[in-house]
Amino acid sequence: MPQLGELLIDQEEDAGILGEDASYEGDHAVGVIVASRSNGRSFACQVGLDSPPNRVSADTTTGRAKLYYPRSGVPYDYDLVVIGSGPAGERGAVAAATLGKRVLVIEREAEPGGAAVHTGTLPSKTLRETALFLSGREHREVYGVGITIDEALFVPKLLSRKQAVLRLEVERIKRAFGTAGVEVTRGAARIAGPHEVKYQAAGASGDTTVSGEFVLVATGSVPFRPAEVPWSDEDVEDSDSILQLDRMPRDLVVLGAGVIGCEYASMFASLGVKVTLVDKRNELLPFLDRDMSEALRVSFVQMGINVRFEDSPEKIVRQDGRLRVELKRGGAVPCDKLLFCGGRSGATTSLDLEVAGVKMGVRGSIVVDERFRSTVPSILAAGDVIGFPALASTSMEQGRLAVRYAFGAQSPAPADRELCGLLPFGVYTIPEVSCVGLSEEDAVAKGLEVVCGKGDFDHNARAKINGLTMGFVKLVFERKTRKLIGAHAIGDHATELVHIGHIMVGLGATIDAIEGAVFNYPTLSECFKHAAHDALSRWPA
Repeated sequence: MPQLGELLIDQEEDAGILGEDASYEGDHAVGVIVASRSNGRSFACQVGLDSPPNRVSADTTTGRAKLYYPRSGVPYDYDLVVIGSGPAGERGAVAAATLGKRVLVIEREAEPGGAAVHTGTLPSKTLRETALFLSGREHREVYGVGITIDEALFVPKLLSRKQAVLRLEVERIKRAFGTAGVEVTRGAARIAGPHEVKYQAAGASGDTTVSGEFVLVATGSVPFRPAEVPWSDEDVEDSDSILQLDRMPRDLVVLGAGVIGCEYASMFASLGVKVTLVDKRNELLPFLDRDMSEALRVSFVQMGINVRFEDSPEKIVRQDGRLRVELKRGGAVPCDKLLFCGGRSGATTSLDLEVAGVKMGVRGSIVVDERFRSTVPSILAAGDVIGFPALASTSMEQGRLAVRYAFGAQSPAPADRELCGLLPFGVYTIPEVSCVGLSEEDAVAKGLEVVCGKGDFDHNARAKINGLTMGFVKLVFERKTRKLIGAHAIGDHATELVHIGHIMVGLGATIDAIEGAVFNYPTLSECFKHAAHDALSRWPA
């Protein structure tokens, strides 16, 4: 056991102690050690406590270090144990560490980041941007040229670019954990009780058990894979496996026109792949404002995507060496690849959550309250594992808020400003679609009288300069209060533009304030001013 004055970091002989003091942060006694520096080397010593520290946080710039000790009587190994290191897990862990908490992250894969980094968000968006760049699609109207994709060059370039992006993001996450003092270990975890987690480390023969005052489940989701789909066929893909392709397909059938299905359908179509998009519903992405959904459908048709609404596969077979999808409404579509996008399920099957008394929802999701607590209050959950909206952006905020609520650093949001109602949705189709707040249809369904206006790219100088022929901003105002209650955008840079609307909705901006605001010229953001002006021209007397 280290004694008072004994060196914990002994990098130099005869390293004298300059000073020491102690204080408390939450359930931790904190020893602050002033370390001397000589020849560029620093060291630290223990304060007068009778147990070794749980964590050391050193600042090599100032030569000061913090040693974290458990308070006597605290029964847990950690304040927070996080299962999963995706967007929700990372943000939750760092938020807790920022509050001075002892945090352990357990990640089953070799690298942190979860599906968002390795199979979902970043890889698919890298495909999108690579496709736009190599196809020249963004600049065809400017330069009047079309580009044919060289398959022999595209796939290697895509894979190389994807790996470079993933490597940089993994390094960023590791730095974030290290800077915050978050401990990370690799292993397959499961819940052993309200405060206990067991995990089997890679290569270990037995389990390790750790305890935490709170456990945050942030294991994300996996593709839903129904039994009737022939998954054993090498040309049948899900949203996790599609980017492992080694060649570009000539034609692709996408089953399911949800967010993921629409994104991949438009990406592959932009690369010259013949795409058929099949969905049981009668419109694209029905959670969008209807004007946005219809504009996206028109754009898909113009791209050459064969959209088959109110249809589904009757049978998927192999014929003449190719897949053949026979549809219930008649007809069959041959294809090189079939991409099934029937949604995702919570990655919870191996966690033993029911044993601990955690109530489960549909498709493996965890039921939580407004504080992201499960039916076992010490077990929190955030991100894809709790279901809709299952976006990386919302997952980050959910993880952060979950731990702040748990440790008393933040109160729940009021009922009229629910988290997911205020955060923007971004759909990375080609063209992009994004929204925040209420759609026109949702507002009317709530009994509100609304006035809407549009700012079209056709009337925007910056759009003309950039050769952007399709896109608009739609604003939804409540007539009674004149306040903006919904903002929607489609077209290039829509997922960036919507953040202007996000702030406006959040601050309760009125149509008069928006119409009177001065925007830089020429910019796409002027579409907000034009949309407000359009709405004023329609305002009932």
